[in-house]
Amino acid sequence: MSVVDMKVPVIGESVSEVTLSQWLVSEGDVVSMDQAICEFESDKATLEFPAEAAGKITFVAAEGDDLEIGALVAKIDTSVSAPATAAAPTAPAPKKEEAAKVEAPAPKAEPALATSNGNGSSYAKGHPSPAASKILAEKNISPADVTGTGKDGRITKDDAMKASKTANAPATPTAKSPATATQFSRESTSKKMSRMRRTIAARLVSAKNETAMLTTFNEVDLTEVMALRKKYQEQFVEKYGVKLGFMSIFAKACAKMLIEMPDVNGQIEDDINIVHHNYADISFAISTPTGLVVPPIKNCESLHFADIELKLKELAGKARGGTLTLEEMSGGTFTITNGGVFGSMLSTPIINKPQSAILGMHNIIQRPMAINGEVKIRPMMYLALSYDHRIIDGSTSVTFLKKVKELLEDPYKMFLDI
Repeated sequence: MSVVDMKVPVIGESVSEVTLSQWLVSEGDVVSMDQAICEFESDKATLEFPAEAAGKITFVAAEGDDLEIGALVAKIDTSVSAPATAAAPTAPAPKKEEAAKVEAPAPKAEPALATSNGNGSSYAKGHPSPAASKILAEKNISPADVTGTGKDGRITKDDAMKASKTANAPATPTAKSPATATQFSRESTSKKMSRMRRTIAARLVSAKNETAMLTTFNEVDLTEVMALRKKYQEQFVEKYGVKLGFMSIFAKACAKMLIEMPDVNGQIEDDINIVHHNYADISFAISTPTGLVVPPIKNCESLHFADIELKLKELAGKARGGTLTLEEMSGGTFTITNGGVFGSMLSTPIINKPQSAILGMHNIIQRPMAINGEVKIRPMMYLALSYDHRIIDGSTSVTFLKKVKELLEDPYKMFLDI
């Protein structure tokens, strides 16, 4: 008997431990070479682990286990191969007088399945891929209500994207009194935090405890930005194939000021040195079913508005599909987070270490404002800049936010570079 040990591979320089989040095969299955057998969740991404040999798999680790790099995950017995389904016996040739009565050929034998769950059916059938699983969870749709079009009936990402919530719509509940419906439940549940959630928690606590974090606020009148988008949106979409959103305009305004005010774009290294960057790699906070991720877009100061919109759309799709790579998650010199999409009026965002500042966008509210001695209704947004006071002075933070506000209230300055 020849056995291959499946161990946690080296995933990245900064990754020393992963969590086995999900087995993609069953105990005792006969797997094929390069077949994905499980999912690993690191602090930055979710990765599939392929089989290094074909044979019968025996689990060593369990779902939810935290595993160090090099830890044993499973064993594969290569002496066991997938049993081939016996071919149907050849039917005897019909006699001459019976030949005319034969209307259909004998049924062909079904091909052997690559993987089995032990009862003859394919494990892949009805089982979602990692990306599809996340999408279905986000839509609150059960995999049992989705028909897979992938190999052996596996549910693909495209299947999950097309799945309708109506497929899993619950039956209309019977009318009950409030007391009967709740039944005064006193139950509690305990669930282990995902690795990403634990990493997010640790980083937030670290940022709060290890930086001299303060927040300064301002408000911005988005009348001109909204007029700009309305006037040129159709032409912009026609030329670039993507809408001109608020994020690219905010990013360009921030990038311009980050280059002009390097302390806001810098970071402290080893508690001794201040590192300044001559580029603006802006990270964008994206909400996913498993937590918040902040992939950066590099050189925003040099990119066109359309380039930023296209890249942001790509990163958001990958983030929500769980396919962001470690490289796409790394870096960044400044962060923008938009709580306004969830209805937030005002907040104090936490710095994304080792960066020194983060801009918080909020809800756009129509409010009465005094304009040249007259009361007018304007689309207003509160802005929040959280910063590390160790490297950024109060006057610098206030000036930065004020200049970003001025660019947004007169966006044509960005095109004229003044």
